[in-house]
Amino acid sequence: METKTAVRFMLQKQSSLAPERDRAESEGRGEGDDRDEGVRLMYLANEGDLDGIRELLDSGINVNFRDIDDRTALHIAACQGQTDVVSLLLQHGATVDSKDRWGSTPFADAVYYKNHEVIKLLEKHGAKPLMAPMHVNHAREVPEYEIDPKELDFTNSVYITKGTFCIASWRGTQVAVKKLGDEVIADENKVRAFRDELALFQKIRHPNVVQFLGAVTQSSPMMIVTEYLPKGDLRAYLKGKGALQPMIALRFALDIARGMNYLHENKPPIIHRDLEPSNILRDDSGHLKVADFGFSKLLTVKEVKPLTCIETSCRYVAPEVFKNYDYDTKVDVFSFALILQEMIEGCPPFCTKQDNEVPKAYASRERPPFKAPSKYYAHGLKELIEDCWNEKPEKRPTFRQIIKRLESIHNSFSRKKSWKVRPLKWFHNLEAMLKERSF
Repeated sequence: METKTAVRFMLQKQSSLAPERDRAESEGRGEGDDRDEGVRLMYLANEGDLDGIRELLDSGINVNFRDIDDRTALHIAACQGQTDVVSLLLQHGATVDSKDRWGSTPFADAVYYKNHEVIKLLEKHGAKPLMAPMHVNHAREVPEYEIDPKELDFTNSVYITKGTFCIASWRGTQVAVKKLGDEVIADENKVRAFRDELALFQKIRHPNVVQFLGAVTQSSPMMIVTEYLPKGDLRAYLKGKGALQPMIALRFALDIARGMNYLHENKPPIIHRDLEPSNILRDDSGHLKVADFGFSKLLTVKEVKPLTCIETSCRYVAPEVFKNYDYDTKVDVFSFALILQEMIEGCPPFCTKQDNEVPKAYASRERPPFKAPSKYYAHGLKELIEDCWNEKPEKRPTFRQIIKRLESIHNSFSRKKSWKVRPLKWFHNLEAMLKERSF
């Protein structure tokens, strides 16, 4: 029979599902209580004292002793990553799937704290894997987009797009799969973000946005499956090609702008926040598609989440983000300006500066210099870029306005090109006509 006491055992790593306690509650509840051998067992499990644990267990102490929070020594050892202690407790009959007052098991705690050896050990002893938080009880409630994970073949899988997605085969077709680690299941905020992402993904249908194909939500790990674009991203393309001709750069810019306009005109608007060349992919026809607007970057206008250089590339992020100001869809317009200029210049923005120096430059109203010949920025292209990276977000154009200006600039470049070709063609026709008459 399991024993429970009114004593609460406190340690640095608490239950994965427990609410954070304030400091006052933690103080005075110490490293264990010598008055209670059960609490002493939990303390020794926390410290990894195998000899002390054996001595207590041999004396007859209940291996499944619980404190006021229903925590056991196995919970504690799983949190701390004490693999040897976990093994010893299991050998003495510790209950593998015992739940604390918040419903967390030793396995769930080991997953939350990423103690992989403990996870493997508990699995060998029959620990039940975590139930996906979106699991439904009836087959008719399973989402239409649900994919059977057994259909996904990860043989020879490699990671793509900054290590976020990996390639897999699904029903004979190559797809890109984002696996969400078990730690996501134990994080309520990440689960909520995942739900929001899937809800929005179902709405997205546009030729310039990477297509969502389905998801795995009824088992762990949960996954998001999208189309796979084998031609890679814009960053790799620019690295190989260097500066692009204005006509090509404008065609690419229109692809990006159309995809972003679609996202921004969603209700509520979808803010990318990480629009940069490695998140823009090329399809088989050579057109571009906006990608990687996953759960950590998918926001509505009313939501604000500060970014760091660890999360995203500093070179393409608007200054208001790093100033912790409120921001909206215009942060993507700022990023777009930098990408468009990079396609003309052939090098990333402020390529001579270190990553951590770039936000400071933007904050002080510096912008990357225009070094390419002025003819490449003709017909209002330079002015469009400058408008898009304006210091004041409200003065930046919308993507709907950007598309109209890009189409006009593209037409102007086309007319200039055709004007150059026609005289030469006319000369050749005249030359041929004169030759015919000479006979």
